[in-house]
Formats: sequence, C-alpha cells, structure tokens
Amino acid sequence: MKRLLLLTGLLLLFAAEILRVYFIMPFPGSQSGNTVTLAYWISNNIIWIRILALALIVYPLLDIFKNGKIWKRVVLSLTLILYGVIFFFFNYRFEADKMFYQPKHKEFVAAAGDTTDKNELVIGVSVDGQEKAYPIRIIGYHHQVMDTIGRTPVMVTYCTVCRTGRVYSPFVNGGKQSFTLVGMDHFNAMFQDAATGSWWQQATGKAVAGPLKGATIKELPSRQLTLAAWLREYPNSAVMQPDTSFKRNYANLAGYDNGTIKSGLEKRDSASWKRKSWIIGVINKNASKAYDWNKLVNVKVINDSVQDLPVLLTLEKDMASFHVYDRLVNGAILHFEKGNNDVFIDENTHSTWNMDGLCIDGAMKGEKLNPVQSYQEFWH
Repeated sequence: MKRLLLLTGLLLLFAAEILRVYFIMPFPGSQSGNTVTLAYWISNNIIWIRILALALIVYPLLDIFKNGKIWKRVVLSLTLILYGVIFFFFNYRFEADKMFYQPKHKEFVAAAGDTTDKNELVIGVSVDGQEKAYPIRIIGYHHQVMDTIGRTPVMVTYCTVCRTGRVYSPFVNGGKQSFTLVGMDHFNAMFQDAATGSWWQQATGKAVAGPLKGATIKELPSRQLTLAAWLREYPNSAVMQPDTSFKRNYANLAGYDNGTIKSGLEKRDSASWKRKSWIIGVINKNASKAYDWNKLVNVKVINDSVQDLPVLLTLEKDMASFHVYDRLVNGAILHFEKGNNDVFIDENTHSTWNMDGLCIDGAMKGEKLNPVQSYQEFWH
C-alpha cells in the first residue's frame, strides 16, 4: 500500500509539472491534439494537484528514509532531485512568459528621423487619423505589444510560428485588459487576460479556454507590407524602435521576413501548399479562401470572389508588399490586369491604378479601391 501511494504521488507530481507546460509549448507531438482544455485545467489546479501528490507520498517517504534500505533511500533521493530539476525548468525556463518578455521601453520615431531598413516588413495600423508601423522582427519576439494610437488602445500581436499578424482592441466585457503570453495551441500563440484568466487564440481573437470560452475580442484593421510601402501611403507614420534590452532576441529573427530563418518552426517552405508554404488568407462573412503566394508572385494580379465579395490581389515589385482590394466601384465590378512599374489596369475603362488602390489616370481617375482585411500566413 505504501509503495502504491508513493508511486501514485510521484507520478502525479511529475505528470502535472510536465504536462502543464508540454501541452501549450512546441514540444514534439504537443500541438497535434485538442488538449488546451486539459492544459488549462492543470494550470489552474496545479497547486491542489501538488498538495494531493505530496499528501500521498509524505508518509511512505518518511518511512523509507527512516526504515528503508540504503539503496532505496538513494533512489528516492535521486528521484526527488530529478523532480526539483523538472520543477525548476518547467516553471522558470520553459514557460512562454519566461522566454518572451514585453518591451521595457517603447519608443516611436517619426518617419523623417527613422533609420529602420525600409525593406523590413511591418504591421501597419491607422486609427483616429494617426498611423504607426511595428516591425515584425520586434513584434515577432515580444508576440504582443500594448499601445495607443491616437486615443485608441491597441494590442498588436504576431505569432512567428504561424506567420500571423493581428491587431486587437484590448477590451473584454467593456473593460480594458492586460494580456500575457501563456503558450500556444496548434502552433498558434495564446494570451491570458489578467481579469478572468481566460486563454485567447492569437489568430482569431477567440477565447479557447477559461470562463470566457467562446467570446471574441474586436479585431482592428492592419496591413503587412514593407516599411517603404507603408510610408509611401502614410508618410507621417511613426515607427516603433527596437528596445536595446532585446537586441540579441531581435537578431535571432534575422531572415524571418524572407523566410530563410534557420528555425524549422519559422522557416518558409518554398513549395506550394506545404505546412510552411506562404499563402494569403481572406475572410468574408462565413467564407474564407487561401491564395498561393507562389501564384501571386508569378501573375502579380488575381481577380476572384470570396462569397459575394469581388476581390483583387496584387503584389508590388518588392515581392513582399501585397494588397487585397474590393473590386466593386460605383456599382460596377472591375476586372484588372497587370501593368508596368507597380500599376494595374482595369479592363472595364482602361484606367490606371497604383498599388495604394488609387486611380491615377483614365476615366476613373481619383477613385479609390477599398482595402480588404487579409493576411500572409503559413498554410498550416
């Protein structure tokens, strides 16, 4: 009986410490199952699990150290030391918020004084008539940055393992919340809100575990493109600066923008429709479509519809800045073809449009296409 209690208690201790983190971090096999609910339960009950496990082992433990043979005491001592090592690493090294920290200093510089490489990819946001650009190499490490644009609080997020950039309004049930990175589910980052402890999926803004499971936070429009392309349209934009405290962490994302980073979790598969292939995703109402990045690179212009929304996909000559626009203008659905020097032509009126969606020549001069929220992501 004492042996059974000891083995049960030790197994419970080891399993709880390991599985609590294993299920929500990118360990081999950890992201393939629907285990987020179990991980959440373990995380929220870990103290009680530890107490129960210790209650099971305390009597047999004392008995062995008092009356057991030397080899049993040695084995048990080594087992407890091993537990201590596992406890340390799984509580102070492997947890997401112990690996990725928020910026200590948030600094923004006006475009005129910014020295950021203009070929860097950024997440661009325009709110209240003000614009800010967040380089992906910065947001990619921090995973999320809380900020204010104009008078609007924003939560700018990025998951490098999914290549997903999202911007959210950080309000839950009418109250502004703070969020911390808690781990990932199916290789997508998850954040925990401070008020309810619910876990929120980065790609969807949906709570996947906790009291608010099923709720969503509001997404704000954003775009991914090079800093040069963003500043062309928004020359007065501010640009987020690197926090010098995390210089090495930012350097680890070298090559991420173009997909040549060494990490298998973040490196691009140059073939089409592989797990790490690049796609452009568009959602309209209850419909969604994924477009092959390689095809867009070859044709530069794609005319299509997502449910009842006619869309235009186009790629700039920098081969990084993409745009998705609504093709409906003044009641007419336009059809576009590729032009020269970063312009495209509508076949209806033969007018010329630039990459910012503005008609610069022809019968429709002065008209502007409405942007459609879209994302460049890994196919998985």
